[in-house]
Amino acid sequence: MSVLFFSPGFPGEMPFFTAGLAEVGARVVGLGDQPAAALPERARRALAGYIQAPSLWDEDQVVDLVRREAARYDISQVECLWEPGMILAAKLREALELPGLTVAETVPFRDKAVMKDVLNRAGIRTPHAFRAATGDQCREAAERIGYPLIVKPIAGAGSADTYRLEGPADLEDVLPRIRHVPEVSVEEFIDGQELTFDTICHGGEIGYFNIAWYRPRPLIARTLQWVSPQTVTLRNLDAPQLQPGIEMGVRVLKALGYHTGFTHMEWFLKEDGEAVFGEIGARPPGARSTEIMNYGGDIDVFRGWAEAVCHNRFSQPVRRLYNAAVIFKRAQGEGRIQRIEGLESLLARFRRQIVSIDLLPPGAMRRNWKQTLLSDGWLIVRDPDLESTLRIADAVGTDLQMYAG
Repeated sequence: MSVLFFSPGFPGEMPFFTAGLAEVGARVVGLGDQPAAALPERARRALAGYIQAPSLWDEDQVVDLVRREAARYDISQVECLWEPGMILAAKLREALELPGLTVAETVPFRDKAVMKDVLNRAGIRTPHAFRAATGDQCREAAERIGYPLIVKPIAGAGSADTYRLEGPADLEDVLPRIRHVPEVSVEEFIDGQELTFDTICHGGEIGYFNIAWYRPRPLIARTLQWVSPQTVTLRNLDAPQLQPGIEMGVRVLKALGYHTGFTHMEWFLKEDGEAVFGEIGARPPGARSTEIMNYGGDIDVFRGWAEAVCHNRFSQPVRRLYNAAVIFKRAQGEGRIQRIEGLESLLARFRRQIVSIDLLPPGAMRRNWKQTLLSDGWLIVRDPDLESTLRIADAVGTDLQMYAG
């Protein structure tokens, strides 16, 4: 089995998925726009071949290139786990007459308005929304929905270019900031906790699922620089308040006709217990969420996904051993990291619970916190008890400080 894997070197989780494919016996052929020598070592070791495209965004050129190379590599499958490449991957499958998501089946995972149309027809509760390509269309949608509301890209991923608006003045302030976005969704603001429903499916069955909790909601985390955002994967998935979201997630997959691979759904839990759909991608979550899944159950979701897409099964042990949280840190100040304070004290208190540390070292340039949730580094903590996990995660947020200058 030869699997063409889109962008084996980026984003940061992709080398692990590349290695997972090789570990389950696939002959992995990478497709990317960087030289093979520039790929991370983990990805390079796993590849049996590599097709370098001048640009991944000239889709017709990439399709022609892969069509020419397909026979040499005997490609039998195309896999993509990076949101911007999903449509191109579908076009490659169609050009090579290979199984998997078609363009038509992929569009509802990429176009938020089409996504909600499909789910509304299935009777699934989604935020009331309208698509808009101009300022006047945004104003009209806002008037029909009412404030507060959310504006976000139709084809976006994560919370980039997403804004909460309290009134018409906020809309006028935001319109110039989203001028570069071709089309947006103007939608009802849902007040509640924001969670995920992540799955690895094979043959239409869910082999593994995960629920994570965003603390605070991503929209708040994207607005306030001093916040240390957390993603917490939950151990007790039998908790009554989670059941509406789980049930909705299963219905969403059925409505979209999803069969095999990774999915990442976001949903809202309102104070009255109602579950409201947010959005879904036919890909894993980013920002180290796959790592906290692994730490939560001492499993390997990279290999588990590869087994699902290559062999139509999931044999990883589905264990719920820990709650696990990743906490992202943002330095105070601008420029290069000068010092890190509080880490030794945290390790002295929580050495057994802190399982991973990846912070920018002194001398490194700060990352732009508005462009990447990874910010200036992260810690991962875990504990069987949820309250203990949250207490430790909050201690990391307050007691660990990074300074730049």
